[in-house]
Amino acid sequence: MPGSVKGGGRERAPRPATPPREADRKDAPSRGLTYKDAGVDIDAKMRAIQRIRLIARGTFKKGVLTEIGSFGGLYDLTAAGPFRRPVLVSSTDGVGTKLKVAIQTGNHKTVGMDLVNHCINDILVQGAVPLFFLDYIAMGKVEGDVMLEVISGLARACRDSGCALIGGETAEMPDFYKPGEYDLAGFIVGVVEREHVIDGSRIASGDVLIGLPSSGLHTNGYSLARKVFFERRSLKPDSRVAELGRSVAEELLQVHRSYLPVLRGLIPTGALYGMAHITGGGFTDNIPRILPRGVSARVDVGTWPILPVFQYLQREGRVGDEEMFRTFNMGLGMVLVVPLHREGEVVSHLDKMGEKHYRIGEIVRGNRRVIYGQGSPGEPARAGAAP
Repeated sequence: MPGSVKGGGRERAPRPATPPREADRKDAPSRGLTYKDAGVDIDAKMRAIQRIRLIARGTFKKGVLTEIGSFGGLYDLTAAGPFRRPVLVSSTDGVGTKLKVAIQTGNHKTVGMDLVNHCINDILVQGAVPLFFLDYIAMGKVEGDVMLEVISGLARACRDSGCALIGGETAEMPDFYKPGEYDLAGFIVGVVEREHVIDGSRIASGDVLIGLPSSGLHTNGYSLARKVFFERRSLKPDSRVAELGRSVAEELLQVHRSYLPVLRGLIPTGALYGMAHITGGGFTDNIPRILPRGVSARVDVGTWPILPVFQYLQREGRVGDEEMFRTFNMGLGMVLVVPLHREGEVVSHLDKMGEKHYRIGEIVRGNRRVIYGQGSPGEPARAGAAP
């Protein structure tokens, strides 16, 4: 009754019902989501970067103005030397499916060296020496030890070439890469005096081709090579192949050579009219990239030793000659174009450097393509023959 008393006080009106708290709902999460819940561990990434910072700093040289971690890497070009008309040369590349072998074996120490050396060779063919390098690593999950091995390889190759590792990017992409997988790419900037730029414009009929040995597949043709070794032959990375004298993994992880130490002394002399880095596309697609109109390159097959790994891949994979020469470097990672009257000068330099070299053909009249011939040292090739 209105006004009645219970328990010494006024009767309280009943409270209205309240909705259940968020935490009491059966379909509600126990807490708010974080980036780590989505698979991205920012703390792990920052710990890895701290370790990387020390490694990269070991490559720094005069001219580097920023620390690792800045939004951009600063480099003072005047520190590169007394250039009158400096020309910057840039390039970017990756390691390709050679990474699959590194991941299979758990050996990540050399792929960083592969990447830097590949990029160095790409700008070297235009006469440039490296100034600085940046990397990009993308992983499904940041693995500090793997990153450390990769970056250590990058830094080693940078130190060897006098190139500063001034920055990079680490991307953790859990829905993009499977656990344990990663991708690797790099960007390089070098410099060359304007009058020393090598652009192939001086190449003419009668110039000679000189080939420099590769260390193996370098960083190209790995999709085909892995298919032969692991699918066609059913081998494992640690399987030993007698004719190669090493295991499959040891062969496939041979480091991509840098030709900078051997060739940098020749650039200022003007004796090199052109250089072709034999990468993806082999001889067939790479040599024409440096040829001016009106000429072709005759390559005399048989004038240099083809490495056992290429003989094995061709035989076991039943790969045709044309496909081999358009996929692999076939034992030569760099081809020089030299005028006949300066061949002796270049050969003398290579001999002093202890570098093996092979005269593999010459420039002939044509329409910017490679003409394969058959020959042996000291014997003329049959121009126009297919590989």
